[in-house]
Amino acid sequence: MVQIYLAGALFSQAEREFNKKLQQIMLDMGFSVFLPQEDAEDNKDQRIERNQSAIFNSCFNGLQKSDMVVTVLDGVDVDSGTAWELGYAYASGKPIVGIRTDFRIQTPDEKVNLMIQETLDDFVDNVEDLKTVLEKYKK
Repeated sequence: MVQIYLAGALFSQAEREFNKKLQQIMLDMGFSVFLPQEDAEDNKDQRIERNQSAIFNSCFNGLQKSDMVVTVLDGVDVDSGTAWELGYAYASGKPIVGIRTDFRIQTPDEKVNLMIQETLDDFVDNVEDLKTVLEKYKK
Protein backbone atom coordinates (compact mmCIF):
# COMPACT_ATOMS: atom_id res chain seq x y z
CA MET A 1 0.00 0.00 0.00
CA VAL A 2 1.33 3.43 -0.95
CA GLN A 3 1.79 5.77 2.01
CA ILE A 4 1.12 9.45 1.47
CA TYR A 5 2.47 12.20 3.71
CA LEU A 6 -0.16 14.96 3.75
CA ALA A 7 1.69 18.25 4.15
CA GLY A 8 -0.08 21.52 4.78
CA ALA A 9 -0.95 24.16 7.30
CA LEU A 10 -2.81 22.83 10.34
CA PHE A 11 -3.28 25.90 12.48
CA SER A 12 -6.94 26.81 11.95
CA GLN A 13 -10.08 24.75 12.30
CA ALA A 14 -10.71 25.18 8.58
CA GLU A 15 -7.21 23.93 7.68
CA ARG A 16 -7.52 20.90 9.96
CA GLU A 17 -10.97 20.03 8.58
CA PHE A 18 -9.77 20.29 4.97
CA ASN A 19 -6.77 18.09 5.80
CA LYS A 20 -9.12 15.51 7.34
CA LYS A 21 -11.34 15.62 4.24
CA LEU A 22 -8.34 14.97 2.00
CA GLN A 23 -7.11 12.22 4.30
CA GLN A 24 -10.48 10.45 4.10
CA ILE A 25 -10.55 10.70 0.32
CA MET A 26 -7.09 9.13 0.11
CA LEU A 27 -7.98 6.40 2.59
CA ASP A 28 -11.11 5.63 0.57
CA MET A 29 -8.90 5.32 -2.51
CA GLY A 30 -6.75 2.70 -0.78
CA PHE A 31 -3.79 4.78 0.32
CA SER A 32 -2.24 4.89 3.77
CA VAL A 33 -1.95 8.49 5.00
CA PHE A 34 0.38 10.12 7.51
CA LEU A 35 -1.44 13.21 8.77
CA PRO A 36 0.78 15.30 11.09
CA GLN A 37 -2.10 16.83 13.02
CA GLU A 38 -3.05 13.31 14.13
CA ASP A 39 -0.09 11.01 13.67
CA ALA A 40 2.45 13.43 15.14
CA GLU A 41 -0.14 14.94 17.48
CA ASP A 42 0.75 18.36 16.09
CA ASN A 43 -1.84 20.60 17.67
CA LYS A 44 -2.02 23.52 20.09
CA ASP A 45 -2.29 21.44 23.27
CA GLN A 46 0.55 19.09 22.33
CA ARG A 47 2.84 21.97 21.39
CA ILE A 48 2.41 23.23 24.95
CA GLU A 49 2.70 19.83 26.67
CA ARG A 50 5.31 18.03 24.55
CA ASN A 51 8.84 18.75 23.58
CA GLN A 52 8.88 20.49 20.18
CA SER A 53 11.54 18.06 18.96
CA ALA A 54 9.17 15.13 19.62
CA ILE A 55 6.64 16.58 17.16
CA PHE A 56 9.40 17.35 14.64
CA ASN A 57 10.83 13.82 14.91
CA SER A 58 7.38 12.26 14.46
CA CYS A 59 6.77 14.33 11.33
CA PHE A 60 10.26 13.69 9.97
CA ASN A 61 9.92 9.93 10.49
CA GLY A 62 6.52 9.97 8.82
CA LEU A 63 7.96 11.88 5.90
CA GLN A 64 10.90 9.49 5.56
CA LYS A 65 8.64 6.42 5.61
CA SER A 66 6.13 7.82 3.12
CA ASP A 67 6.27 6.95 -0.56
CA MET A 68 4.99 10.31 -1.75
CA VAL A 69 3.70 13.69 -0.58
CA VAL A 70 0.42 15.46 -1.20
CA THR A 71 0.62 19.08 -0.20
CA VAL A 72 -1.99 21.75 0.39
CA LEU A 73 -0.65 25.02 -1.03
CA ASP A 74 -3.50 27.37 -0.07
CA GLY A 75 -2.91 30.78 1.46
CA VAL A 76 -1.17 33.95 0.41
CA ASP A 77 2.11 32.06 0.72
CA VAL A 78 2.90 28.40 1.35
CA ASP A 79 3.17 27.47 5.02
CA SER A 80 6.86 27.52 6.02
CA GLY A 81 6.79 24.04 7.57
CA THR A 82 5.12 22.71 4.44
CA ALA A 83 7.83 24.34 2.32
CA TRP A 84 10.49 22.54 4.39
CA GLU A 85 8.68 19.21 3.97
CA LEU A 86 8.46 19.76 0.21
CA GLY A 87 12.16 20.53 0.00
CA TYR A 88 13.00 17.33 1.85
CA ALA A 89 10.64 15.27 -0.30
CA TYR A 90 12.05 16.77 -3.48
CA ALA A 91 15.65 16.11 -2.41
CA SER A 92 14.64 12.54 -1.52
CA GLY A 93 13.12 11.93 -4.95
CA LYS A 94 9.60 11.37 -3.64
CA PRO A 95 6.70 12.21 -5.98
CA ILE A 96 4.89 15.39 -4.91
CA VAL A 97 1.34 16.38 -5.79
CA GLY A 98 0.24 19.91 -4.95
CA ILE A 99 -3.33 21.10 -4.50
CA ARG A 100 -4.14 24.80 -4.40
CA THR A 101 -7.82 25.65 -4.18
CA ASP A 102 -7.01 29.28 -3.32
CA PHE A 103 -7.27 31.40 -6.46
CA ARG A 104 -5.39 34.45 -5.13
CA ILE A 105 -2.21 35.62 -6.84
CA GLN A 106 -2.18 33.07 -9.62
CA THR A 107 -1.07 33.72 -13.17
CA PRO A 108 -1.32 31.35 -16.13
CA ASP A 109 2.34 30.38 -15.71
CA GLU A 110 2.78 30.61 -11.97
CA LYS A 111 0.17 29.06 -9.67
CA VAL A 112 2.35 29.30 -6.56
CA ASN A 113 5.91 30.43 -5.77
CA LEU A 114 8.09 29.07 -8.58
CA MET A 115 10.48 27.29 -6.19
CA ILE A 116 7.50 25.34 -4.83
CA GLN A 117 5.87 24.89 -8.23
CA GLU A 118 9.00 23.41 -9.77
CA THR A 119 9.20 20.69 -7.08
CA LEU A 120 5.76 19.36 -7.97
CA ASP A 121 5.21 16.33 -10.16
CA ASP A 122 1.53 17.19 -10.45
CA PHE A 123 -0.54 20.27 -9.63
CA VAL A 124 -4.33 20.47 -9.26
CA ASP A 125 -6.71 23.20 -8.19
CA ASN A 126 -9.62 21.11 -6.88
CA VAL A 127 -10.37 17.91 -5.02
CA GLU A 128 -11.91 16.06 -7.98
CA ASP A 129 -8.76 16.55 -10.05
CA LEU A 130 -6.67 15.41 -7.06
CA LYS A 131 -8.56 12.10 -7.06
CA THR A 132 -7.91 11.67 -10.77
CA VAL A 133 -4.18 12.41 -10.44
CA LEU A 134 -3.77 10.11 -7.44
CA GLU A 135 -5.07 7.16 -9.45
CA LYS A 136 -1.76 6.98 -11.30
CA TYR A 137 0.18 6.60 -8.02
CA LYS A 138 -1.73 3.53 -6.86
CA LYS A 139 0.30 0.32 -6.92
